[in-house]
Amino acid sequence: MEAKLSQGLYPLHRCKTIHLVRHAQGVHNVEGEKNFDAYLSEDFFDAHLTPFGWQQVDNLHKHVKTSGISNRIELVVVSPLLRTLQTAIGTFGGEYNGVDAPPLMIAGAGNSGRHTIGSLNCPPFIAVESCREYLIWYGYLPFGVHPCDRRSNITKYCELFPAIDFSLIETEKKCFVEA
Repeated sequence: MEAKLSQGLYPLHRCKTIHLVRHAQGVHNVEGEKNFDAYLSEDFFDAHLTPFGWQQVDNLHKHVKTSGISNRIELVVVSPLLRTLQTAIGTFGGEYNGVDAPPLMIAGAGNSGRHTIGSLNCPPFIAVESCREYLIWYGYLPFGVHPCDRRSNITKYCELFPAIDFSLIETEKKCFVEA
């Protein structure tokens, strides 16, 4: 017997759709493709997006809006790394009028050169440590092997990204490897 699209273990109205989005191009990606050893450079600690990465974000934002996907998104779960926050906010962020809702990202956050991105008319955002691409646990602190995979202090992020919920991040400390 052939299953119909509407048949399944759970009714479709009780199911959720999950969209997974990888971060746009970061400064570490450009140098790392030229020379893999560049990933070991502290210059790329918690790497930010390149101008081309922001162009990718703008294209995805336009697609999400014109396709109607943005109307169906209930929650954005994001890794607490600068490039992933910038990608998620640029893609799924809303309007900013300075009054009705706090900004998701303040102007210029993380060398972006961008205007403020608001939280008005967009889903809530929550940062989750375990969403990071590479995560190695030493004791209770997560560390990335490469500087680009380590994050800044959550206090800093709270200033740059005021409307993001960082309450699930268990440690305030900046994740870095001591020499």
